[in-house]
Amino acid sequence: MKAAPEAQKRLLDLAQLDSVLDRLAHRRRTLPELAEIEERSTKLARLATEVIAAQTEASDLAREQTKAESDVEAVRVRADRDRRRLDSGQVSSPKDLANLQSELVSLHRRQGDLEDVVLEIMERREAADATVTRLSAERTEITAGLATIEEKRDAAFGDLDKESGDTQAKRVSLAAEIPADLLALYEKLRAQYGIGAAMLQGGRCQGCKVSLSIADVNRIRAAAPDEVIRCDECRRILVRTPESGL
Repeated sequence: MKAAPEAQKRLLDLAQLDSVLDRLAHRRRTLPELAEIEERSTKLARLATEVIAAQTEASDLAREQTKAESDVEAVRVRADRDRRRLDSGQVSSPKDLANLQSELVSLHRRQGDLEDVVLEIMERREAADATVTRLSAERTEITAGLATIEEKRDAAFGDLDKESGDTQAKRVSLAAEIPADLLALYEKLRAQYGIGAAMLQGGRCQGCKVSLSIADVNRIRAAAPDEVIRCDECRRILVRTPESGL
C-alpha cells in the first residue's frame, strides 16, 4: 500500500486520540462510584428482603397477640359471670356451689397462663418492631447515600462524556484527512490489536516495544517514503519520523 508520508504521520495523531478515547472509556467503566453503587444496591436488596421478613413477623405476632388477648378476655368474662352467680346467692346446692368455686379457681389459673402468653408475645412483638425500625432506618440511610453517590457518578459521567465527545469530534476531523484505504487498514488493525499504528523510534516499534533487526532497519531505510510499512512482530503500521533512527 502507498500513502503520502504526511498522511501516515497523521495516523500517529489519530492513534493518540484513540488512546485518549480508550482511557476515557476505561475511566467511565471503572469509576470508584460504580463499585460503591453496586455494593450499596446489593445491601438495599438484602435489606428489602429482611424488612419484609421482619414486618411479616411483626404482623403475625400482632395477630397472635390479638388472639391471645381475646382468649384472656373470654376467660375473664366467664369468671366474672361465675363470680356474680356466686355472690348473688343463687346457687344453693352445696355440690353446685363446690363446682362453681372449683371452676373459678380453674378459670383464674387459666387466665394467669393466658396472660403470661400475652406478655411473652408482646415481648417478641416489641423485638420484631424494633428490628423493623432498625432495618428501615438503615435502608433509609443507605438509600440517601446511594442517591448522593449516583449524583457524583452522573457528574463524572458528564465530564467524561464531554471530553470524549470533544475528542471524538477531533478524531472525525482528522480521519477525514487520511486516505480511505489507509484509514480502513488502520481501523482493521486497531480492532485487532487495540493500536493500529505506532511510531518507529530509534529502531524500535513503539507498539510492541520490539527492536528491529539490522536487516529490517535496512529494508525500511531502503523503502520508498510513501510505502506503508508493517511491523513484522505486531503487524501494526510503522510510521517513520525523524526519530526513527533511519
